Amino acid sequence: MSEIPGSTRVVAIVDAYSSARFLAPIFREQGYDCVHVRSADAVNPAYQRSYRAGDFVAEIVHAGDVAETAQAVARYEPVCLIPGIESGVELADVLSETLGLRTNGTELSSARRDKFRMMEAVKAAGVPATEQILVTDLDALLDWQGKIDGHVVLKPVRSAGNDGIHFCADAQQVRAAFHALIGTDSALGTQNRAVLAQEYLVGAEYIVNTVSLDGRRHVTDVWKMHHISANGVRDLGASAQLLPRHGPESDPLVDYTFKVLDALGLQHGPAHTELKLTPNGPRLIETAARACGADLHIPVQEALGESQMEWTVDAYVNPDRFRERWEAGYELSRHAGLVNMISPSSGTLRGYPKMAELRALESFQDILLNVQPGGRIHRSVDDWTYPMRVYLVHETESTVLHDILTARYLDGDGFYDVV
Repeated sequence: MSEIPGSTRVVAIVDAYSSARFLAPIFREQGYDCVHVRSADAVNPAYQRSYRAGDFVAEIVHAGDVAETAQAVARYEPVCLIPGIESGVELADVLSETLGLRTNGTELSSARRDKFRMMEAVKAAGVPATEQILVTDLDALLDWQGKIDGHVVLKPVRSAGNDGIHFCADAQQVRAAFHALIGTDSALGTQNRAVLAQEYLVGAEYIVNTVSLDGRRHVTDVWKMHHISANGVRDLGASAQLLPRHGPESDPLVDYTFKVLDALGLQHGPAHTELKLTPNGPRLIETAARACGADLHIPVQEALGESQMEWTVDAYVNPDRFRERWEAGYELSRHAGLVNMISPSSGTLRGYPKMAELRALESFQDILLNVQPGGRIHRSVDDWTYPMRVYLVHETESTVLHDILTARYLDGDGFYDVV
């Protein structure tokens, strides 16, 4: 641990991995040093690789004693303490509350992490939500599934990305999914002692990203997701398109999202909400009390000028600026898209033969490359196994849509040279 800075202003971030790695540099641009709080000694290697130690003046490892960790953090006199990824949400809540900083508090903290409690809290607030059951017994699950008309979804209670999600059409698939989940570890290292089952929601999927300050909510970006059936997965996230702030899709989704955030007591900071627009209206998939992942802020920043990351920093260290403009919606000066490339097989990657064609797309902006040539590539079945994400930005919507479809065409067997 480094020396405590003298009069330097400090921000603390819990688990600044994945896309949260971009927060510290933005805080530093505003004149704040950052302290990193690690919520546990063991870290998922995929997250650990994204950690940028040089962005922090110190790192504090939480060993389980909240009072001890709070005392260690208090030595730096932080002006705020926020979570980076899912694993940091509950610790950030208890530490910020203990230190008397701006906080969402601990009363509903578990409902902002536990997906079963989350949906129950939303229902209790009178917000329409999906049918669900939390089970440790397969027979109880099969009995519930038999009463549901249609597909069901099984998932871990606590995880991240779309880790461990199973789409099941019949009892046989339910059995297989239950046994694949129960007693195993999630992507965040917590054991799946129970399995969450929910009715499958019919409709297009969306993302609503927000930043809040004292209950004032600004919508930073709204996305429409595109899914395909591939590699044995019914709904594999294939691509996404940035939507206008206002419109027949965005408006009901945003109104519903605000009710969800109120129900979960999320009055401060970023939130990433996934929903479906069903024939009966918007329905929650889940909300995360942290910034959006997948580096989605990269095309947003390019298309709109600022993203959820910049708005998060403003909410905590430039609150007056946030209050002056939180009600303003964004304008699509440029259009943006995202494509998840989907590997059909596993093995050792020798190269991407069509990479030049992909980079030549008119709206091509950037690539997040998860698998380098020479590395191990996996058959894509979830957020953890996409070999790359492609970001697209252009002045015209038609060009972005054209390039989303072209990237999808380029993807497949001929795109990967795999041993």
